[in-house]
Amino acid sequence: MKVHLREWRRRRLLSQRDLANKAKVGLSTIVRVEKAGYRPTMRTLRRLAKALDIEPDQLVDWEDEA
Repeated sequence: MKVHLREWRRRRLLSQRDLANKAKVGLSTIVRVEKAGYRPTMRTLRRLAKALDIEPDQLVDWEDEA
């Protein structure tokens, strides 16, 4: 599973802090997800997707297990 958070955040012209506030998650969560060292829960994925105004499936590449 690969999360394309940084790409979507930049498309929306949001800072990490702005996205964290909008999604109601911690800034550290954004940092960890973007570094690809953390697999967010489905709840967190839904919050991030909603904050980015996209569907959760647009945020995640489920086939990439690397």
